[in-house]
Amino acid sequence: MFRIIRILTLMFIDTILINLAVILALLLRFEADIPGQYIDAYLSLVPYITIITLVSLYVFRLYHRMWQYASLDELFGILKSVTTSILILVMLIYTIPLSHLPRSIYILAWLLMLILIGASRLGWRILRDLLIKESSLVAKKTLIIGAGDAGEMVIRELLNNTSLNLKPVGIVDDSKSKQYLTLHGIPVLGNRNDIPRIVDKYAIEEIILAIPSAKGKTVREIVAICRQTPAKLRIFQGTDDLLDRRHRLREIQLEDLLRREPVKMNLEEIALYLNDKTVLVSGAGGSIGSELCRQVCMHGIKKIILLDNNENALFEIDNEIKSIFSNVIIETELTDIKDKDKLEYSFSHHKPEVVFHAAAHKHVPMMEMHPGEAIKNNIIGTKNISEIADKNGVETFIFISTDKAVNPTSIMGATKRIAEMIVQEINTTSQTHFAAVRFGNVLGSRGSVIPIFKQQIEKGGPVTVTHPDMTRYFMTIPEAVQLVIQAGAMAEGGEIFVLDMGEPVKILDIANDLINLYNLIPEKDIAIQFTGIRPGEKLYEELFTAKEQMAATHNERIYITHKDNGDLIPILKTIDNLITDNNNLNGHDAETIIRNLLPEYQPGEKKTL
Repeated sequence: MFRIIRILTLMFIDTILINLAVILALLLRFEADIPGQYIDAYLSLVPYITIITLVSLYVFRLYHRMWQYASLDELFGILKSVTTSILILVMLIYTIPLSHLPRSIYILAWLLMLILIGASRLGWRILRDLLIKESSLVAKKTLIIGAGDAGEMVIRELLNNTSLNLKPVGIVDDSKSKQYLTLHGIPVLGNRNDIPRIVDKYAIEEIILAIPSAKGKTVREIVAICRQTPAKLRIFQGTDDLLDRRHRLREIQLEDLLRREPVKMNLEEIALYLNDKTVLVSGAGGSIGSELCRQVCMHGIKKIILLDNNENALFEIDNEIKSIFSNVIIETELTDIKDKDKLEYSFSHHKPEVVFHAAAHKHVPMMEMHPGEAIKNNIIGTKNISEIADKNGVETFIFISTDKAVNPTSIMGATKRIAEMIVQEINTTSQTHFAAVRFGNVLGSRGSVIPIFKQQIEKGGPVTVTHPDMTRYFMTIPEAVQLVIQAGAMAEGGEIFVLDMGEPVKILDIANDLINLYNLIPEKDIAIQFTGIRPGEKLYEELFTAKEQMAATHNERIYITHKDNGDLIPILKTIDNLITDNNNLNGHDAETIIRNLLPEYQPGEKKTL
């Protein structure tokens, strides 16, 4: 009903404007002294002029537009409809016997209709802009970093959405060609180095970084400059979902400071081995496992089996996947990979075709205290699930490994290296394509350094760092999982894929960055305490050994070990000979077993500063 009333109201207004245009045209043509014959002609033509113009405006959908957002597109629509109506009227006059006016009247009437109807529509936009301008007097003065497509989107959003309470007053961009230009009326005031001066001169309260493609190094440099000012810094993340505006503007996060170029994915290649397949993910409730579940469900799989021995974690990922992917069959298996009989049932019942084995004990200090549990879970568990996958004809089996498996000095790293050897040996006699994917730390995973630092900062410190020179490789969880899935598409059997982790980052630098992101000052607001290297830890991690020869793949972020790196040690028989009773592995026995399985294992000594 409201829509009909709105259209009828606009038609009534247009009827007045159409006739006013014709009358004004007559007054202008005859200098306010209109001959009686043309008054009669006008009166006889009024129904035709009015109805034809109204119909034309309706056909061109001028009554279906939101005029508070009127732009050149709306004015072009008015031009088309009024021109069409005048042409139709002139054709009728010269086709059928109708009264007619001087030819100049039609031209003047056309021009005046454009002006009057256009002005009536733009009036809504002008009124709205005046109201916005009035409200922007109390809005926060905002500086935009980046005059590209993202910057344009941000400025347009700030100008149109008064609820954000942000008023763009300037832009900075490092491109010399953009200096002194304007974008939606907002001037480019300088480059990134001018930010402190601009903030001071224009009393800027907010800064928005609108360069979604910027690398971590660039973001860190910009953040460092912005910290010299009192302005609040936020980032425009440039989401692909144009309908999702909730998370477009957010606080700077650690991931922004470490980000790299987006991963280039070959989606067709991925779909080739996942499409319409049954996929099993072990450790489905963990950080990597849960993200694997999310991402494989996006590639046309038929069924997913979520396998984990943690009831709460399994419950959460099951609910999440069911709420998002209604087209995928979802099964849960509350199973421990050390329970071979239960694993046998799960595989024979569900018959998975692709397996991602992410279940593992991963915390280095904890495994140093409980080496027997590391052997049971990481070695025996991997042996169980690998042998059962082989027995049940799984097509592709991807084992999630770690950089700590390279030249291991920890129990955890050693057991993961032995697990790599297990899948490589089974691959030699199996029809299944077994492969391992090796990468470093992932940001935000459970028990990782980032959540711990955040908790310490929120409690007021101190932030504990083991050593000032401790470095680690870091990658976001989604990026790591994308590359794992890509590696699965490349697997032919026996490979160890190594993910490009970028440059290693000092843990101390991460601590400082996180403290700064809380708008606090390291060592002033939050103390940093060095606690010493823990048992099993290295100062730095490696992604492959000196013996392993790495080759590039067609994905620039994935490397692969050559298959001729030497003869494989017959690890499976050795494991069977050494481990006769895996329920009674004490610390000494466990370390002896690991040394026998992996002679290159060199346990590190606890070091102090």
